[in-house]
Amino acid sequence: METRHVVIVGAGIVGAATAIWLRRAGVEVTLLDKGEPGMGASYGNGCILASCSVVPVTTPGLLAKGPGYLLDPNFPLFLRWGYLPKLAPWLMRYLSHANTKDTRRISQGLSHVVGDSLEQHQALTRGTTAAKWIQPSDYSFVYRDRAAFDADRFIWELRKDAGFVPELVEGGEVREREPILSPEMGLLAVLKDHGYILNPAGYVKDLVALLEQMGGRFIRAEVKDFDLSGGRIQAVETNQGRFECDQAVLSAGIWSGPLMDKLSLKVPLEAERGYHIVFKGPSETPRNPMMLTSGKFVAVRMDQGVRCAGVVEFGGMSDELSPGPLKLLRKKVREVFPTLTATEEEEWLGFRPAPTDSLPLIGEVRGTGVFTAFGHHHIGLTGGPKTGRMVADMITGTPSNIDMRPYAPMRFSR
Repeated sequence: METRHVVIVGAGIVGAATAIWLRRAGVEVTLLDKGEPGMGASYGNGCILASCSVVPVTTPGLLAKGPGYLLDPNFPLFLRWGYLPKLAPWLMRYLSHANTKDTRRISQGLSHVVGDSLEQHQALTRGTTAAKWIQPSDYSFVYRDRAAFDADRFIWELRKDAGFVPELVEGGEVREREPILSPEMGLLAVLKDHGYILNPAGYVKDLVALLEQMGGRFIRAEVKDFDLSGGRIQAVETNQGRFECDQAVLSAGIWSGPLMDKLSLKVPLEAERGYHIVFKGPSETPRNPMMLTSGKFVAVRMDQGVRCAGVVEFGGMSDELSPGPLKLLRKKVREVFPTLTATEEEEWLGFRPAPTDSLPLIGEVRGTGVFTAFGHHHIGLTGGPKTGRMVADMITGTPSNIDMRPYAPMRFSR
């Protein structure tokens, strides 16, 4: 059957990219979101197009080390303890992947989604006003010394398998490359062919504006249900009425979980609470995006200042900011950027959609005509355009050389 109309739920980077690729293929597209485009998790990410982000959180040894991390006030992992009973079933499934075999399998799956991120963002935006937000750059991992770098040997082996081998910079050259760093930072592992987004919210808004210029529609509406009469999507039901369609795409981040329940598929999806601080009017900035390994946060120069993003907290979807994660993030920023000052600081909390196996859900739910494009955990901005292209190819029947089985939503039907 020729595709006539696709409704996409969720106007973050993944939904916007999917909509544009479909519209370029001649498909009629309606993009729905209960809020403004780009104002969910897409708003507050670390801005980096981290093609090397092929390493899941669940690396070997996490099961043994995790309790110690939670009890260490200087480690960027937090838990709202009252939430633990609800979290426990998800957490046990999540930690079951913290072994070498699963880590390598997950890493291979992630590499297909993020490995060519800069190229995919450029292809999505080439010749459009949205291209102005994309900045090619190096990406540096900052270590105290060679011993700290060597301790991450397994992680760098995974990156090497995905094609990412760093240039190592040591000694006095570290501060020549990045004067903002503390003298105690003694090694940079520098990767080429990466990039960052100057303003993720502005970027997504421009992508949605591009969609509308191409003849697509964006409508503010909250999705309530799917009409699956006869076992196949007929319409998406919202608080603004009914939108009939031939296919639908669910790309609403953490809010996709409850909507999957409407499709009779219970996805083990948890909200990982992520924080950032933007240091506005900064006295100095990083020359290139960097990951500060001692504090597990990224720092990047953006149009609003210096954004430092990181910290993992589990505790549900309350909008209340916890003081502990922000206090630790500020402490770590002071340690690595000792002379950084700012005229103003902006704090933010958002929710990363984390499946138990750390792989996004990309594929069709049974034969319903409903496709999933969510669950990207830490790689939503990085992998958004590639995910959109993958979904658009499936809907339009365009052949692909990617094995889509690792991302199939029906893997959770067992």
